[in-house]
Amino acid sequence: MSVDVLTFGLNHVSAPVAVRERVSFPMDVLKPALDGLRSAFGSSVKEAAILSTCNRTEIYCAAEPQVREHLPSWLADFNSLEANSLQPHLYQYQRNEAVRHTFRVASGLDSMVLGEPQILGQMKDAVRAAEQAGALGTLLHQLFQRTFSVAKEVRSQTAIGTQSVSMAAAAVKLAERVLGDLSQANVLFIGAGEMIELCATHFAAVHPKSMMVANRTLDRAEALASRFMAKTMQLSDIPDKLADYDVIVSCTASTLPILGLGMVERVTRARRHKPMVMVDLAVPRDIETEVGRLADVYLYSVDDLGRMVQSGTDARRAAVVQAEAIIDTRVQHFMHWLQTRAVVPAIIDFQQAADQVRESELERARRMLARGDAPELVIEQLAHGLTQKYMHGPLVALNRTEDDERKQLLNLLPRLLPRVDRRR
Repeated sequence: MSVDVLTFGLNHVSAPVAVRERVSFPMDVLKPALDGLRSAFGSSVKEAAILSTCNRTEIYCAAEPQVREHLPSWLADFNSLEANSLQPHLYQYQRNEAVRHTFRVASGLDSMVLGEPQILGQMKDAVRAAEQAGALGTLLHQLFQRTFSVAKEVRSQTAIGTQSVSMAAAAVKLAERVLGDLSQANVLFIGAGEMIELCATHFAAVHPKSMMVANRTLDRAEALASRFMAKTMQLSDIPDKLADYDVIVSCTASTLPILGLGMVERVTRARRHKPMVMVDLAVPRDIETEVGRLADVYLYSVDDLGRMVQSGTDARRAAVVQAEAIIDTRVQHFMHWLQTRAVVPAIIDFQQAADQVRESELERARRMLARGDAPELVIEQLAHGLTQKYMHGPLVALNRTEDDERKQLLNLLPRLLPRVDRRR
């Protein structure tokens, strides 16, 4: 059965963060998930990769077409969810539409922040994880290599990434909207990954009173803090020191909330109800949603920031048309490669059949030479035998066909026969 490129999943457009966090795949879960996916479908899923970020969870497959209708149920089962709860939020693509979607995602055209560059690195991480899990083969390897090339081409030949309004910049603006001048604000970053690094860069630019980085691994926190003259602390110190901070930005890989309602309630009383800005960029969320109900806490999720940055995308929308044109061309190139790859088994069979004919005629020629036949005669017989066998199939096909089928064969034959260069 033929193998299709299939993509399905959900993103910030199709599903709110409350749904996305329930189907997110931390890095340490990717290999078990890929193993489980291929185990569930057997040989029907040849290759697979999983991309899971705060804004999307998507599964890319090289699989037989009938797999498509069962993939959503697998995703729900793996995450212990009811399939019906996910179905309204899922999208699916196959063949050229799946390829186009993959190119658009890597190029930043499908991102919450149009043209943002982080998604390309996240996709490369997903591909590395699939390779390490042994889940990547020729088809998806080729797809992703072309995907990375397309993303580079879009970024270098269009203005899609210029004047990017990032989530990190939006976090600063939200904090300023609530607190005003941040020069007297104490800022706490929870986590030390790429998103926290971006946020620290933007907050440092407005010169807050102090910045602190809390992380499970202190060495990593110190490496980040040293760049911004910030201090560090352990995650376990947060409950005792949280009241000291006016702005908290959190983005970790924790599967459970780090800041709960009870903890933050105690903190607001200790702060004498002085307002706090809390920005939760994690999926699953680091801060319990109930915290947002507290009168003195201004809690923003990744979706809240996403809505804010949308207003800054108008300058880049003109570049989308050009980017889509590049992607359409590259999709056609990939589909041509895929179609060419589909005929490879037939070409191999044809080549093997030709090799068998050649070996048969060569063996007959060797026997003639061994019994002393004249070399000129042997060469003539070899050429005659090869010609007869080469012509046998087409001539039989012509004799056995009629009308339109025969006309088609007659049109094809000149293209199949070798051309002799008379100038030699």
